[in-house]
Amino acid sequence: MRNNTLPILLKNPKILLIGGGNVALQKAQVLSHNNIEFSIISQQFNNEILKLCDNIRQKKFKLKDIGEHSIIIDATGNEKVAKKLLKYKKTHDILLNVVDVPKLCDFYFMALTKNRPLQIAVSSNGASPTAAQYFRDECEALIPENISEYLEKKQQQRDNNMIDVEKTNEELKQLTSKVYLVGCGLGDPDLLTLKAYKIIQEADVVLHDNLISDEIMALVPEASTKIYVGKKKGHHSKSQHDIHETILKYTAKGLTVARLKSGDPFIFGRGAEELLFLNEHDIPCEVIPGISSAVSAPLVAGIPITARDYASSFSVVSPHSKGHSLNLTWIDLLHKENHTVVVLMGLSRIPEILEEAKVQNIPSNMPCAIISNASRPNQKVATCTLETLEEASTGMIRPSILVFGNVVNAFLD
Repeated sequence: MRNNTLPILLKNPKILLIGGGNVALQKAQVLSHNNIEFSIISQQFNNEILKLCDNIRQKKFKLKDIGEHSIIIDATGNEKVAKKLLKYKKTHDILLNVVDVPKLCDFYFMALTKNRPLQIAVSSNGASPTAAQYFRDECEALIPENISEYLEKKQQQRDNNMIDVEKTNEELKQLTSKVYLVGCGLGDPDLLTLKAYKIIQEADVVLHDNLISDEIMALVPEASTKIYVGKKKGHHSKSQHDIHETILKYTAKGLTVARLKSGDPFIFGRGAEELLFLNEHDIPCEVIPGISSAVSAPLVAGIPITARDYASSFSVVSPHSKGHSLNLTWIDLLHKENHTVVVLMGLSRIPEILEEAKVQNIPSNMPCAIISNASRPNQKVATCTLETLEEASTGMIRPSILVFGNVVNAFLD
């Protein structure tokens, strides 16, 4: 039979908890977490209960112990105690909860979220506490971490008669939105982290560029909004400012935005700029690490970037600086013994790299490799020397990385 129930909030209730075992402990934890004062009676106690309640009486329960308490929780599991309480209730104004016996209860404990002062209560009317707890947890996962600070600010505004409902609605949309900077690795969906896959599946809006593979984009649900924000050398579909504004547009609607990044967001991916921008606008952001092509592309090509007797250290560099200017300050690293240099986004800068290498007297027989579309079905690897690097680059397409060092010859010859 269904119970007709009405959820209510009680202020300073007078509660008596009967029992001292694990069941009583669960109820004591709920009361204590919500800062509710209560009394407890039992002949024996779980040690944890003693830490939760100040008003403890270690004795056999008798009806006269009820006193002025108006809410009684029977956690004894003792049928005789339950019968006594039911009989007592007929002539006294009390509300009774016999734990795990819904038909004897005047009220039920709801599954409560723990984000005080915001509270969400979920009840199954006693049918399935497990189901109530499950959906409680699902609700709790949607609550922003900084909700307590926000509600404290709103309480101050209310106390000062400064509540602006329209502004509050806008704030709440932004508060419940979130941005993920998701590292997507090399492009092979099998190499995504589990968390990256989860975010891609759940995001409301997905921002992507030309470096995100079709295979990974195929994982984005049809219901998600997909926005291309790619940049190609000399052709910008959107500036970084435009990308920032696009993120703001959708977070203002309370949506979850996944900004997909090739490799790792913080390794020459401009992820740091986007994180700083989001922090300045108080938009929650989480960075999901990805496997950078700097280490994984050589790996799938069969080149370990460190190996005993060949390379004991490595550097990751880019020939591109802010404003599309050329960066060749790293060329002197090629002189370093037992060292591997990985160059990201270097394919289009090979002529300039070779010119500067010649100026700095880098040996022309230095081993090199070009790895194009690493991990993809059309992966291509070319090995050469510094002298033949430009010739070897013919037919190689972006995304590509360059690898310089003895590890190339040692493992690919």
